[in-house]
Amino acid sequence: MLSKVSGWIKQLTAAGVGLIALAVVAQVIFGSSVAFLPGDVVATLMGLIGSLGGAGLVGLVTAGLLYQILK
Repeated sequence: MLSKVSGWIKQLTAAGVGLIALAVVAQVIFGSSVAFLPGDVVATLMGLIGSLGGAGLVGLVTAGLLYQILK
């Protein structure tokens, strides 16, 4: 039972990462005003990365955890 739930979570995470990548590519190709995207995806990601970088050790630990989860 737990392995099924874990598998679903991994599949949902992979699908989410794929959708984020598609949104970034669409925004790079079509500009920041893509009709089907609700906001500026690239700026949001840059802000998230900037806040992780500005958080010092906590940001480094968080980045490491995200890397391990998405690996």
